[in-house]
Amino acid sequence: MKARQVRADVSAGARSLSALGRLSPGEGHRLALSVVLSAGAMAAAIGLLATSGYLISRAAQRPQILALMVAIVAVRAFGLARAALRYGERLSSHDLALRQLARLRVRFYGRLAGLLPGQLRRGSADLLARFVSDVDTLSDIYLRALIPTLAALAVITAASIAAWVILPGAGVAVLASLALAALVLPWLSAAVAARSGRRQATVRARLLGELVESIDGAQELVMCGRADERMARLRDTDAELARLGRSDALAGALATGLGGALTGAGLLGVLLVGIAAVRSGALSGVLLAALAFLFLAAYESVVPLPAAARSIRLCSAASRRLQEVCDTRAAVTDPSAPKTPSGAGELCAHGVRLRYGAGEPWVLDGLELRLARGDRVAVVDPSGAGKSTLAELLVRFRDPDEGRVTLDGVDAREITQEQLRRAVLLCGQDAHLFNTTIRENLLLARRDADERDLLAALREVELDGWVAGLPDGLDTFVGDDGELLSGGQRERIALARALLSDARFVILDEPTAHLDAQLARRVIANVLGHCEDRGILLITHDPQLAGDCQRILHVSEPTA
Repeated sequence: MKARQVRADVSAGARSLSALGRLSPGEGHRLALSVVLSAGAMAAAIGLLATSGYLISRAAQRPQILALMVAIVAVRAFGLARAALRYGERLSSHDLALRQLARLRVRFYGRLAGLLPGQLRRGSADLLARFVSDVDTLSDIYLRALIPTLAALAVITAASIAAWVILPGAGVAVLASLALAALVLPWLSAAVAARSGRRQATVRARLLGELVESIDGAQELVMCGRADERMARLRDTDAELARLGRSDALAGALATGLGGALTGAGLLGVLLVGIAAVRSGALSGVLLAALAFLFLAAYESVVPLPAAARSIRLCSAASRRLQEVCDTRAAVTDPSAPKTPSGAGELCAHGVRLRYGAGEPWVLDGLELRLARGDRVAVVDPSGAGKSTLAELLVRFRDPDEGRVTLDGVDAREITQEQLRRAVLLCGQDAHLFNTTIRENLLLARRDADERDLLAALREVELDGWVAGLPDGLDTFVGDDGELLSGGQRERIALARALLSDARFVILDEPTAHLDAQLARRVIANVLGHCEDRGILLITHDPQLAGDCQRILHVSEPTA
């Protein structure tokens, strides 16, 4: 059972690597160039050491200096070529890796953006790990895995042929030694990495989750007197991860030691073959040092292979995690041949029925809604009645199970999401503020708005005086998700942002939940007065806020 699971994981990893690691048109040339330059740099290093060994041995015989000039020039040429080729390889391979990294980030973010609220059931820490750590890891598939492996294969072949030309027996010894090291060391390294990953992954994920949760809930932990308890849990989890890390590091060190042993054994084999050939006269003594240095230099191509094996395994795991998100089917998709709304009609819901799963009760059952320009409709129901679900349907965060939502008489499923949301704006009770200035948060709604427009919108939500008293005014930073502001200030900035938009219909979902009753009524009255030519759907559990609306709708009691 376990073996079948491992094979299934390997197969899934290979498929996801193939899907996510596919090169874009034109990048195959960069990959080939990187491999050629890497192999060339290693070949130059081999030539440098082998020629140096010959030069040292030949110089010990005290020949005429002219007899050494070819070797001296060759050493200089190989030294310069190695540096130039290695520099070129770094430029080419990192250019390829950075291009792939940018493409992966854009692709993954595009998939995330398409997974609307309710589909991303993973925690923020897990999504952050996938978007940052896993995407960064996957960018190593060519830089640290494929390029070193292909270059090593080329160098092992070339070095074995060069040794065979000097001495056939030495060529066989070099090939056997390098091939054995190239197979055993990566396999052993991958096995140790797999064991380490299985042991540490769960603990590391638990530590990350607890850490993010502790940071987000730091104030609550302190107020409840549980901060020391949480710190103790974090220390215990960190200590457990450190113990596993030390154990796995020891296993990795043993694998590295084996590599040194294989190097020594291979060198010994080459020397035994070479010494026998020198004694028999089949090989000149000055070439023995060249063979030894050739093997040592060629072995340097094997050194990156264990890290390449670990990178492949890490990339495989990262690609599976990324593919889970990329394969998630979006709840709503754009039509292949979208229609264009006229821009002069109504936003309607006709016989809408929706539930969250088969066998679940209907959240909305036969709902009817008509919202025209200038209309003021309030949805007044207690929490859990389906008010926010209605808002999500109207901006097409989800589609109804039965019935339809229309804009200008066109089914919302027949127009693009961008077209719909340009006409219908949702200002939710948990609207996000970005970690930037008040100005930039407001300009999200309309980039061409000037300072007068921004201040006018803030005036409607009674924040203009507060902003004017700030040292930096509109250029004041609000912090991560507006953490430097109060809850009421965050809500009103989001509401001002909605007022700046050009949307024909605005849905306000509990827009004043953090305001006192008097301020809430004033703000809603200002907003309704400001949006005379727009259709407003006000969702609230407070009947007093609906006093200025023309109609009141109860989603639990659909009306025709």
